Formats: sequence, structure tokens, C-alpha cells
Amino acid sequence: MENAEVWFNKGVEFVVEFGPKIIGALLIYIVGGWLLKKVLKGADHLMRKSKYEPTLQRFLLNLIGWGLKAILLIIVISILGIDITAFAAVIAAAGLAIGLSLQGSLGNFAGGVLIMVFKPYKLGDLIEAQDVIGHVKEIDIFTTKLVTPDNKMVIIPNGALANGNITNYTAEGKIRVDAVVGVGYGEDIKQTKKVLLDVLTRHPKVLKQPEPSVNVLELADSSVNFAVRPYCKPEDYWEVYFATYEGSKMALDQANIEIPYPHSVEIHKDA
Repeated sequence: MENAEVWFNKGVEFVVEFGPKIIGALLIYIVGGWLLKKVLKGADHLMRKSKYEPTLQRFLLNLIGWGLKAILLIIVISILGIDITAFAAVIAAAGLAIGLSLQGSLGNFAGGVLIMVFKPYKLGDLIEAQDVIGHVKEIDIFTTKLVTPDNKMVIIPNGALANGNITNYTAEGKIRVDAVVGVGYGEDIKQTKKVLLDVLTRHPKVLKQPEPSVNVLELADSSVNFAVRPYCKPEDYWEVYFATYEGSKMALDQANIEIPYPHSVEIHKDA
């Protein structure tokens, strides 16, 4: 009987001492969880309204969610009267160790956040970065995937992209094709310019604005070289590029304008 009475008294003391703390912690946990959901819902609405990249949006929502859960957990533990100093020290030490071991990954993560916030390119854009040209197929939080013109997949860390030069050929909606066509010194410059310009203006993928241009580029050793400059949409670049050279050769041949080429001289020695 005495043992039962002792245990009963200890139970009463525990309830008196810790009961209010447990109830308070439970209430804080329930109310905090409800507020956490409201905050995440509001953040999701703001991000959708601001047209954040879906990948960045999901990541930021997860980051905010885990951060708020950690804060709520610390508050609940404090209300229960548990000393969180040692707990916080362990978390800080673990965070430092993880940060040092994942230094490169954290750099790529930071680069991914910067890319998604400032948007130097988007899905489908034709870009040049890290000595690679390709269309952007996928933007992850750590890497960006490009598909090159010869259909190769190139995966570039976002840290390198964020800290390097990026040329976006799609951003302005048009791109210039730079071609060089040489003719003989004896040919008429005005006629040659007219023939080459007609090739550009007849092509359906060459833009009217900015206007295509043909100008003398240089007086080379064996030819007068013309800078042939049509504009087109980025997705039509290679079609216009190849058509410019092919059309120029056919038009110059039809106009009897010489395209010079190296001539080799064969010397015969009598025996």
C-alpha cells in the first residue's frame, strides 16, 4: 500500500510540475503547425504570382517549411524546460561539418538559386557558356542541361554558370548570321553586292528587320571578301547559315561571277 501511495504522490507531483508545460507545448505545437501551413500557403501564392521557376519555387517552399519546423521544435522543447544549449551546439557542429564536405555542391546550389532568380536564360533558349553552345533542356537547383546542335547532352554545374560568361542567343528574339563570300578582283563590286543581297531577301526565313546587308569586308590575297549578314530567328540559324552559302554559290555561278580558288602549278622535269 505504501509503495502505491508513493507512486501516486510522485505521479501527482509530475502532473503538477510538468502537466502545464506539456499542455502548453502541445497547444503551441498545434497552433504553430496551423500557422506554418498558412505561411507556406501564402508563400506559395506569392511565388506563383511572381512567376518563380517551378524548381526554385518547390525548393524555397521546402526550405521555408523545414526552417519553420525547426523553429517550432525549438520553441516546444524550450517550453518543456529542456536545455537546448547542448542540442544547438550539436546541430551547429553537424552543420559546419556538412557544409565543409559539401562546399562544391553548396556553390552549385547558390548558383542555381541566382540563375532561377535573375533568369539569364530559360528553358528552350540557345546559349553559349563554358565553351558549350546548346539549347537549355532542363534547369535544376544544382545543374543546367544543354542539348548541343549535334544532339549531345551536356550537364554544367550551376556554380560555374553563375560565375562565368553566358551568351544568350535567344533573348533578343533574333540573331545575325555572319557569312563571308569571296569573289575575284576582276568582278564588279556593285553587281556582286546586288546578287548576294537578292539571295538574302528571297529566303523566307531571313528577317526584313533588321535588314540584311552585304559589304566589302577585306581585300584578301586572291579575292575580294564580302561580309554577308542576314538576320533570322534563333531557331532558324543553321538553316539560314547553310542556305546563305549555298544560295550565294548558285547565284554567283548564274551571274558568271568568279569565285576564286587556289590553283596548283605542276612542274614537269625532263628526264
